[in-house]
Order: sequence, then C-alpha cells, then structure tokens
Amino acid sequence: MYADVDYPGMQYAMKWLADRRGVRVARVTVPEPATRDNVVAAYAAALDENPGVRLLLLTHLNNKTGLVLPVAAITALARRRGADVIVDAAHAWGQIDFSVRDLGADFIGFNLHKLIGAPNRVGVLYIRKGRVGDIDRMMGDEDQPRDSILSRVHSGTVNFAAFLSVPAALDFHAAVGPAYKIARLRYLRNRWVSAARGLRALDILTPDDPEMVGAITSFRLHGRTSSEDNQRVVDDLRVRYGLFTVVRTGLERGACVRVTPALYNGPADVDRLVAALKQGK
Repeated sequence: MYADVDYPGMQYAMKWLADRRGVRVARVTVPEPATRDNVVAAYAAALDENPGVRLLLLTHLNNKTGLVLPVAAITALARRRGADVIVDAAHAWGQIDFSVRDLGADFIGFNLHKLIGAPNRVGVLYIRKGRVGDIDRMMGDEDQPRDSILSRVHSGTVNFAAFLSVPAALDFHAAVGPAYKIARLRYLRNRWVSAARGLRALDILTPDDPEMVGAITSFRLHGRTSSEDNQRVVDDLRVRYGLFTVVRTGLERGACVRVTPALYNGPADVDRLVAALKQGK
C-alpha cells in the first residue's frame, strides 16, 4: 500500500512488486486539507478496507506538499494489522527534529543530498537489528556476508569523492546547529504562508501545525490542476520575479507548486513570492 503523496520512484517500486511477486497494490489518498486526525483516520480506513496488506509505504515528509505524516501512529496501526512499514525519510533529515526511534519503523531510507547538503546519490539505509534476514540480498550479492546489511545494497564501485564529503556536510550541519537550521527554515516558511493563506483563489496545501510541516509547503491556484497549468506559474515566478519553485504532480486533487526556502534565502525572497501571488500570478 502506498499514498498519492509518496515519491514517484517509491510508488513505482511498490507497483513493480505486483509484476514480480503477484501482489495486489492498494493506494491511499491523503486528505486535503490535512490534520493529524484525518490523516490517521484515512490510513486506518484504508488498512481496514484492505486487510491483506503486509507492507505499507509511508513518506515521513513528502516532496510534493511537504506534509509531515504522524508516522509512529500510522506504524502502530499497521503493526496491529500484521503489516510491516517502510519509511521514506529522504526529505526529513535536516528539515525537522526526530530520531529513528521516534518513527517506530523497521525499515527507513534517508537522503543526504537534500537538507544535509552532501553530494547527489549519498544516503543511508536503516534496517532494524533482527530484520535483515527478511530483506533479500540485492541482485544475489555474494561480496558481503549473507547476514550483513551491506549485501542488501550492492553498489559495486562507489563515488568515493561524494562519500568522502559526507563528514564535511555533517560538520556544517552541526556547526549551524540542527535546531537553528530548522527554526530558520520554518521562519521563512511561516512568513510567506501566513501572508498568502488568506489570498483569494489560492490554497495552501500544508497545515500550520508544527508537527506536520517543515520548510516545504505547496500551493495550488483554483482551477489550475494540470501539470501544464502549474508549470506556467513556475515559469512566471522564475522569469518575472527571480524565484525558483517546482511543479509537483500525482496528487489526487491535482498538480501544485512547491516552495522550499533554503538557508541562503532571506525574508526579502519570500516577501517577493507573496508580492507575486498577490498579483494573481
């Protein structure tokens, strides 16, 4: 089972299991607007409607709207129904405060080239001790012991330069201070969202609940639900206002425009976004 907010590549992997293993794949629609209660209720209902689910994909902080799922609560629901949970936490590390233990899942993937700032294609795979044997060796790996997590990620020759940069990226993250980084990103996010939330013909897709949002937040202009519609908005923001945003698709209620402040952004940047939105662009 996966949801409309999950990363496309992860959705493809779940669907691929249907061809490879003959499983049935179910899809959840995450509510808009989202609250903790209605999100948990949506997953509970989906699991009850599909009692055969044995693997549930959850995206901790999704790359489409920036919504932070209450992963621990949903994981508990899944476990009571006999399902394992795999968590995609690619965007979460460096954007919100949490620990592996907080999530409660046995399988978690992390990305280091996003809010941690390491080069592309550097990440971390977590498998809870005692569960490695439940994951197949990748491509029948024979280079590593059968009981080693390393045999679950067969990499061949790796990008050593990228890997060697990870300590520097982590040092910079620690030097800034995770709490300060999160506070800065959330300040920028809240600054533009609070000014834009009341605008006519515009919906903010991520709630203001601090437990359900980080830096990423998306918006949708009324009636503009196609990828093409939203790409025109993105192009206009870039060309006319010097603002870089991206289109995100695959949501049940249509495409949207994603806004992601970074540490190098300042208040003037997000204020320029608000000015653009007030002009109806």
